[in-house]
Amino acid sequence: MVERQSPLEPALQAGSHGNFEHGVEVILSETRPGSILQLAAWSGEEKKLMAGIRTVTGLTLPDGAGGGSTDSVRSVFGFAPGKFTVVDEAEGLASAFAKVVTPAIGTITDLSHGRTAIRIAGPKAEWVLAKFFAIDFALPAFPIGAGRSTTHHDIFAQIQRTDADQFDIYVFRSFARSFWKALCHASEEVGYEVQ
Repeated sequence: MVERQSPLEPALQAGSHGNFEHGVEVILSETRPGSILQLAAWSGEEKKLMAGIRTVTGLTLPDGAGGGSTDSVRSVFGFAPGKFTVVDEAEGLASAFAKVVTPAIGTITDLSHGRTAIRIAGPKAEWVLAKFFAIDFALPAFPIGAGRSTTHHDIFAQIQRTDADQFDIYVFRSFARSFWKALCHASEEVGYEVQ
């Protein structure tokens, strides 16, 4: 795996922070997936692209906007009509898709070098994220595997719920440190731990 320096390194301070006298209610960490891809289907080719995603990742996408699926190694979610984000712990996912997603079906864009993945977990994760985004983070409205595309001020973010109280957020590397600092600040009142 090619190690890329994290844009968060100067700001990432491990340990407990904020008001944690009643316990830590949020855990923040940077995940470092090997592959982050954007797949886009040409009009009318969405089902073929979704079949290709299932072939390569083994994950089945539910029909409908924002639908997604995740396991401990890979994640996928739709973030716009015919557009999907696919994440894998391993590198080389673009090569695997190149064999399945032909130019007649759609496009593959490797974003691994341009995105930072931040994880927020814990019983107050929804509450902290609601400070940033006008999204219903409740489990029935935002089920496990589902994803959303949104912005916080000028910071574009893609968010996927990867467990009942866990979300992975993908932001541009150039905005990662600023977003990280804001996320830490928003987590202070409930107590947070950086891992």
